[in-house]
Amino acid sequence: MLLARVMGTVVATRKDERLLGKKLLVCRPVNPQGEAEGAYFVSVDTVGAGVKEMVLVVSGSSARMAANFKESPVDSSIVGIVDEVRMDADDSRALTAAAPAKSKR
Repeated sequence: MLLARVMGTVVATRKDERLLGKKLLVCRPVNPQGEAEGAYFVSVDTVGAGVKEMVLVVSGSSARMAANFKESPVDSSIVGIVDEVRMDADDSRALTAAAPAKSKR
């Protein structure tokens, strides 16, 4: 399982019939502080995640177990939306996973 941030969406007018009706999102791994680490990848959304949200992602056979994708060509699934990351029970600083506030113009 890894932390990632949703960076965008994928629109596929033609895809495997087992993926019809499934939302595909572009994700990028992040560290616990929310800083980008690694290459982009595409995941199937099983929880209703949105752009800029920090999410939990599973891959491989675990991804196919999420939301009954056993017979689907899925290698990565979003299985949770992260509200907060805490690194140490003694550390009073909580790392909020919410997207940065939009500036008022």
